[in-house]
Amino acid sequence: MRDNGKGALSELNTVPFTAEREWTVEGIPVLTAAVSLPQPEPLTDKVSRRIHRYYQLQCRAFLRYCGSWLLPQAEAACRAALEASGPLPEFRAELGYRVTWNGGGLWSLCTQSREQTGSGPALLTRRGDTWDLAAGYPVPLGDFFPAGSRWKKRLLALAAEEIQRRERAGAARWREGWRRALRKSFNSQNYCLTEEGLAFFFPMYAIAPPSEGIPTFVLPYGEEGARRLRG
Repeated sequence: MRDNGKGALSELNTVPFTAEREWTVEGIPVLTAAVSLPQPEPLTDKVSRRIHRYYQLQCRAFLRYCGSWLLPQAEAACRAALEASGPLPEFRAELGYRVTWNGGGLWSLCTQSREQTGSGPALLTRRGDTWDLAAGYPVPLGDFFPAGSRWKKRLLALAAEEIQRRERAGAARWREGWRRALRKSFNSQNYCLTEEGLAFFFPMYAIAPPSEGIPTFVLPYGEEGARRLRG
């Protein structure tokens, strides 16, 4: 964990903290959940402690979601399998993370959950967090663009251009009406910083079939893109 000489952190050191839980029906495991999220180390300043609390709460919220939403589905599937003498279902949920930028007073990462609830494709859900280590709070996406710029329009146009390029190359498939869905499903919280540029993404199923996972696009840093990073 480095200090920039003015008392503010320039980067953040973290280690994973993990949690696991198993739910059973009549002694039969029906749902398992595993969590791995970042924990700042050491927890000696208020910013690190705030970030630590944030991901502790995210861990608890995920496990509550598993117990309140996924468990009833797993229980019903298990009882149906027992009545039909069929194979028991295996429901599993995982939540993990990947740090994508760490420096210049900014710390960025993606957290992603994976839910396997049957024979179909696993459901992936991703969110991005970018922290200002001086202030100790997440940075809004608009802060990486000049004041008054139409940054949302710029990002949607870039995504549309990239979708068309991938279509021409036969590299991906997209849903009918993806242009409208692109605007409708855009969420300014779904972004993270990377070495290549500002990456923003769309929910699974929103603009493409599940085989495409979570569609992601990257806007390079610079005059025509996002603002250059500090540091």
